[in-house]
Amino acid sequence: MSEVVFVADFTSESQWVAGHSWAYPNGGPTNPGDDKLDHLTADPGYSRTGCFRATRRADGFWDTGLLTTEESADGFTVRTGDRLDARVRLPVGVGAWPAIWTWRDGGSEVDVFEYHPDNPDLLELTNHVHHAGHYVRDGAVRPGGVIDLSVTFGRHNVVWWLNGAEVFADHRGVGSYWRAYLIVNLSVCAGRYHPSPDTDVNELSYEVESLVVRRPW
Repeated sequence: MSEVVFVADFTSESQWVAGHSWAYPNGGPTNPGDDKLDHLTADPGYSRTGCFRATRRADGFWDTGLLTTEESADGFTVRTGDRLDARVRLPVGVGAWPAIWTWRDGGSEVDVFEYHPDNPDLLELTNHVHHAGHYVRDGAVRPGGVIDLSVTFGRHNVVWWLNGAEVFADHRGVGSYWRAYLIVNLSVCAGRYHPSPDTDVNELSYEVESLVVRRPW
C-alpha cells in the first residue's frame, strides 16, 4: 500500500524554486563543464506552466527553465522506497536535453530520464548513487511523443517503467537512508557529446504534464 505524498504544481512557489540549483556550480546560472549551454532563468514563462523552455541568447548561452524543490519552503525530498510517476511530452529540436532527476548535497543523483532527439528512440536511465545505468530503445520514444515514466527508488534495486512495462532494474539501489530533492529542467547541449542546436533554431521546449510521488506505508 502507498499514499500520495507529492503532486507537482509547477506554479507553486512553496513547492519549487525556479532558476537556481546547487547541482550547478555556485548554484548557476551556467554549467559549461557539463557540456551545457544553459543560463538558468527564474522567468516563470520558462518553467512554471509545466512547459520547460530554452531560448537563444546573444552571448552564446541559452536562457533555460529549471525547477527544484531544494531550498523551497516545502523542501520536499524523495526517499528510499518512494515511487515517482511522470507523463512527459518529449522535445523535437536537436540540442534539447530534458531531464527529471534528483540531487542533494553534491550527490544522491538518480536520473528518472534524460533524452536527446538526435537519438530519437532512446532514453537514458541512470543511478549515479551506486553507478548503474541503461539505454532503452522503444518505438514509443520519439520527438514530440508522450510517454509515461515510473521509477521506484528501492534500497537494493531502482526500477524503471516505460508506459507501464518494466524496462530496467539496476539491482544496486540507493541504500536505506537516501533522500534527495527533485529537479525538472531543460538543458541545451554544447556539442561535445550530442549536437548543439542548429544556428537557425532559437527556441526549444518539452512538457511535463504530470509528476506524482507515492510513499509506501
